[in-house]
Amino acid sequence: MQVQMKVNGKAVTVNAAPNTLLVQALREHLHLTGTHVGCDTAQCGACTVHVNGRAVKSCNMLTAQAEGAEVTTIEGLAHADGTMHPMQAAFKECHGLQCGFCTTGMVMSAVDLCNRHPHANEGEIRELLEGNLCRCTGYQNIVKAVQLGAVAMNA
Repeated sequence: MQVQMKVNGKAVTVNAAPNTLLVQALREHLHLTGTHVGCDTAQCGACTVHVNGRAVKSCNMLTAQAEGAEVTTIEGLAHADGTMHPMQAAFKECHGLQCGFCTTGMVMSAVDLCNRHPHANEGEIRELLEGNLCRCTGYQNIVKAVQLGAVAMNA
């Protein structure tokens, strides 16, 4: 089947079987490998992308469900001139990553979190990031990065 959508601002058509997950279409058909496959059960958040402006775990969504949607991956988050999105810059500044496997999904979730809750406190950030797992950092620097990113996004 053919699925038409906009990915990172560009119109694309994906030829995929009806059971193809969005994460598979992004990685295997469109070669956008910044979206990671972690658990395949929507529990770790490594596959998080934005669909119509909301964070979605792409391992839990069929490509067909994205028909006509606007999808943003980590590759599309930076500005056209290559300048990092404020949340990406905040993760770099605060050392909010170690191995980096969860980082792309964490950043995408954090952007959505800050768009919906621009003044979230530390406890709220921890609660709202609950669906994203990190095995390396202990979350403290991630929370700091989200706080810094929120300030920059709201400036």
